[in-house]
Amino acid sequence: MAIVTAILLFFSVGVYFFSKLYLEKRFFKRLQDRAITTTTLLFDLQTADTTVLKLVNTADKELLSDESIYVYDENLKKLVFASQEPYSGLFEELIPNIQQQSKPTYYYAGFYQTLGIHLKKGKASYWVIVSAIDKNGKEALEDLRKILTIMVLVGLLLSGLSGWFFADKALSPMSGIITQVNEIFPANTERRVEHPNRSDEIGRLVATFNQLLDRIQEAFTMQKMFIANVSHELKNPLTKIYSQIDITLLQKRTPEEYEESLKSLQEDTRTLTQLTNTLLNLANTVVNTETIQRIPIRMDELLWEAKSQLKKWHEDYVINIDFSDFPEEEEALIIEGNEASLKIAIMNLMDNACKFSENSSVFVSFSATIHEIKISFMNNGPIIPKADLPYIFLPFYRSNATAKATKGHGVGLAIVSQIVKLQNGNISVVSTINETVFTLVFAKS
Repeated sequence: MAIVTAILLFFSVGVYFFSKLYLEKRFFKRLQDRAITTTTLLFDLQTADTTVLKLVNTADKELLSDESIYVYDENLKKLVFASQEPYSGLFEELIPNIQQQSKPTYYYAGFYQTLGIHLKKGKASYWVIVSAIDKNGKEALEDLRKILTIMVLVGLLLSGLSGWFFADKALSPMSGIITQVNEIFPANTERRVEHPNRSDEIGRLVATFNQLLDRIQEAFTMQKMFIANVSHELKNPLTKIYSQIDITLLQKRTPEEYEESLKSLQEDTRTLTQLTNTLLNLANTVVNTETIQRIPIRMDELLWEAKSQLKKWHEDYVINIDFSDFPEEEEALIIEGNEASLKIAIMNLMDNACKFSENSSVFVSFSATIHEIKISFMNNGPIIPKADLPYIFLPFYRSNATAKATKGHGVGLAIVSQIVKLQNGNISVVSTINETVFTLVFAKS
């Protein structure tokens, strides 16, 4: 609205200003014509004063208001012709203002518009001065001012009404969208906002909002699955512990039986502790990337550290690392990342590969260039079905092919996937009859 107002005012002021200039120019042209006619009749035709006035008035169809015509002899310092008696000192006041100009001079003297022309005839020097009030011009400007004021007000009114109408028409779909959004709750996140025109701005906004709802629904589904799986994973060892304690307390037993019962409880407690630590690791990886402390890390050294630590926990694991494609430049081995998180990811992949391998072994291939670092973990364990591949990185998901082969909770790969994403890396898996290969790729910025 402010822009429309500014435009209307700008054009109105422009029309008024240029109309004023045009009327002034036209009136000064009339004054010049009167001066020329007067000098022609007075000097060339030698007409008497009264006849000059009659002929000048006859030559102009529109009489000038409060017109005064003077012809002043500069040498003799007296009037040669006057349409009316001038006041004392008139020429001493006017002539200094116009005598510096070699052409007709226009200027304002109070309410009067005045024209002065310097005329020479032989040795004689004359000043022809014509002044009048442009009443018609002032009336025309006053009428124009009123018209423009009315037009601006009408224009503002029409623009306001049209803006209100079109804005209401353009935003009317929003009320329906708001109603639909208010009807979406956690219990019915499958609902989506409908809009007939998907190509306009509101349609694109609705499409974006529906995409947000898709992500929210996916997050809710994952949350429900996570809670259900955590509850299930925690319930089993707790139920087993409670049952063993309950059975043990039913009657007195020998020290050997108590020792056996305590060892079983110790194993169940270890399983519960391992699950809790794994869940804590998963929670720690779900953070904002900006909060992670990043330092330069030599990935070849990190591989050796992960191998050494894992061997301390599982002496039967066979971990072979291939550095045959080792780069000559040391900078190719370094990436910016969080050392602790990357170490957890590498140890999880090594542990998984050994756990599901027939001979508890894993072959790790390392290669590095100035553009990226690639680490592959290969074993000859059970094949992961293609139908399961899209889901193996979800928390608590376990493939039927591996669930029966070894104990686990299905959280390790979820932790690895989250860590790799936070480190701006990529993880992929290929499973065939001969081998299963997990590959980490870290591109360098």
